[in-house]
Amino acid sequence: MAATVILGPAGSCSWDEPANIVVRGLAPGQKVTLRASLRDEKGALFQAHARYCADGGGELDLARAPTLGGSFVGLEPMGLIWALEPEKPLLRLVKRDVQTPFAVELEVLEGHEPEPQKVLGRAVHERYFLRPGVRREPVRAGRVRATLFLPPGMGPFPGVIDLFGSGGGLCEYRASLLSGHGFAVLALAYFRFEDLPEYLNDVHLEYFEEAVDFMLQHPKVKGLNIGLLGFSKGGDLCLSMASFLKGITATVLINSCVANTITPLHYKDMTIPSLGNDLGKHTITESGLMDYVDTWNNPLEEPNRQSLIPFEKAQGPFLFIVGNDDHNWKSELYAHIASEWLQAHGKDRPQIIYYPGAGHYIDPPYFPPHIASVHGFLGQAMFFGGEPRAHSRAQVDAWQQIQTFFHKYLDGKKSVKHSKI
Repeated sequence: MAATVILGPAGSCSWDEPANIVVRGLAPGQKVTLRASLRDEKGALFQAHARYCADGGGELDLARAPTLGGSFVGLEPMGLIWALEPEKPLLRLVKRDVQTPFAVELEVLEGHEPEPQKVLGRAVHERYFLRPGVRREPVRAGRVRATLFLPPGMGPFPGVIDLFGSGGGLCEYRASLLSGHGFAVLALAYFRFEDLPEYLNDVHLEYFEEAVDFMLQHPKVKGLNIGLLGFSKGGDLCLSMASFLKGITATVLINSCVANTITPLHYKDMTIPSLGNDLGKHTITESGLMDYVDTWNNPLEEPNRQSLIPFEKAQGPFLFIVGNDDHNWKSELYAHIASEWLQAHGKDRPQIIYYPGAGHYIDPPYFPPHIASVHGFLGQAMFFGGEPRAHSRAQVDAWQQIQTFFHKYLDGKKSVKHSKI
């Protein structure tokens, strides 16, 4: 019997959109296994599978049918996407070229055997990173090395600068997706890209100031206000930018430290030393991965306080996105320190959203949870934390929260629809 896989939206959608997956043409109550397969730009294979039974009419709707086993459990309409696992351990699914979609092959296989063979039906679902009309513009302005994403229409649009962490390079996938929701987003590289420094040494804030000035002067960027979106090391850089640079109105920090980390930060005649750590305090997980969460010094103790960023000087509000199971460092503690610090200086407390079960790498929706990989800076196989299902749900909600925050403080819109977790 041939089965028909019906996808909605038909054929393709943005990576951060949910898809409806329905299988028709099955026998009533028929046992089948659904398998999703994806190859990244380097050819690495990622797969997920789940076992189901068709309903009395021979239909299988993933929005209504819980899995009977496989890569995930329960009712998870997008489980075949967020549960994708690499064939080669410790690989992370990232999108390197946002101008092409990821093609997800969906197969309907007969039965629930450990390795079902007979294919009853298949379909390919393309998930793109540039929504129709979004423009991608490489930026080589002065020292700035970046890519600007502009939404459809004449604009001007609320502007956001997007920074990643200590892996370096130019990461565009988050900026490209965010631009599809009405923002002019600058994906900014700051080392390990083109003629930028190869290593993260002696960072100078003047480089980031140049990027802010570029956005403030751009004709497609609205007003004199810029938002910042920073993850991990990129988060403490955003804290420093908000503290010292003009024109920053709203800052979102994803699992970030409140102290300057990894390398000294220079600005004019000022230097903020990096927060010290003791790598000898690392532990080893049962699976043999390094866990560095306890290696960082307490930024509130002397002499570590010199590395604290004076973010009480910032003019705009903060949103801290916190994974309670972050094993890169103690993001929950840092967010608490930020709240106490700001209130002690007569400032409004920041908005903090805690996600139980979420680890360090909180990405846009439907990226497979990144629980362990080789650290881009340390070169070690590291445990980053996260329980897959809880982490996946956190990514969906955090993405909506980020949009709401930026719309509120950059263009006055009250809210966007929130996803329940």
